[in-house]
Amino acid sequence: MNNPEVVMIGLGYIGLPTAALIAEGGTYVHGVDINQHVVDTINKGEIHIVEPSLDKSVAKAVAGGYLKASTKPVEANTYLIVVPTPFKDKNEPDISFVLAATTAILPLLKNGDMYIIESTSPIGTTEKMMNYIYEQRPELTGNLHIAYCPERVLPGNVMYELVHNDRVIGGVDAESTDKATAFYAKYVKGDLHKTNARTAEMCKLVENSSRDVQIAFANELSLICDKADINVWELINLANKHPRVNILQPGCGVGGHCIAVDPYFIVADYPMESKIIGTAREVNNYKSFWCAEKVQNTKLQFELEHGRKPRIALMGLAFKPNIDDLRESPAKYIAQRVLQNANNEEYYIVEPNITEHNVFKLTEYQTAYDKADIVVFLVAHDEFKSLPNNNNKVLLDFCGVFK
Repeated sequence: MNNPEVVMIGLGYIGLPTAALIAEGGTYVHGVDINQHVVDTINKGEIHIVEPSLDKSVAKAVAGGYLKASTKPVEANTYLIVVPTPFKDKNEPDISFVLAATTAILPLLKNGDMYIIESTSPIGTTEKMMNYIYEQRPELTGNLHIAYCPERVLPGNVMYELVHNDRVIGGVDAESTDKATAFYAKYVKGDLHKTNARTAEMCKLVENSSRDVQIAFANELSLICDKADINVWELINLANKHPRVNILQPGCGVGGHCIAVDPYFIVADYPMESKIIGTAREVNNYKSFWCAEKVQNTKLQFELEHGRKPRIALMGLAFKPNIDDLRESPAKYIAQRVLQNANNEEYYIVEPNITEHNVFKLTEYQTAYDKADIVVFLVAHDEFKSLPNNNNKVLLDFCGVFK
């Protein structure tokens, strides 16, 4: 492999597809991940996550010599930071991974290089990293191009959306914005919208917070309809016939490393101002708790009516349909909570998109459905929609499989 032009730090659900896309365009990419297994897998031309068509892109990029993975960065011209931004206690964002990635490339930076953060970040993170770099390498002050460019892709359609979705690009100065825009223009067919770093950071947070608020409305409706004995799926379908109404579908909560997380970045820094955003998070978290309690009550009711303990199938662990990503998954939380209250019932845990789990013993979905007395649909995977609507079973459909 020739000297890399791009170093991609973080080879997860966003970093690896982005690296593969750039490499497929004929740019030499050096990918960095702290997990040796991930590095070894990629270097064999294989992938460690489930994402349609990603396997072909990685295999082609590696075979062509345009993509190589390692646990250490090397010198390049462009550095992309695509690492997790988890939370400390009290839902405070933790940018330590971004800081660690920046520290790792500090000795490699030179005049004219470009440094871009894609990781979801609190407002002001890009400026903090700029100040940190210039404090540690004062001779570089004003001589780097530093920008923030968040992804906005949907798991399950990442490879298409990386190319075709619009991007928001914000530099710490106009020249940085222009340089970063020129970089993405080589790989992205969507429109590229220029702004400053703080606005780009906020834009990412606002997009997902908006979705969270809209989902919270649907989830709150589902709670009201359950108490009012109204079919929430029919109600929403009818309400959406209004030309200016577009209510989303309820579920068992909100998961993933975006919508379930990003609103806290705003709430943590602006607690007094973000009333609706904070309340939406509470509603969506409560929906998961409510679902777990509903399973518990249904289980007890079955015992009273039948004089025996039920067999229970918990259908789905991923945070959304048809993917293998369990991050921040409400379905996983519900399964854990239900099993914590287990009392010698027989449980079947189903997740068709993964082959094994370090906590749950998995059962094939048809087998689980056939054996169970109570079937709890937590994720609307396509496989589940082919199952018969069996009136002999108690069905708790929290995600609209049979809507």
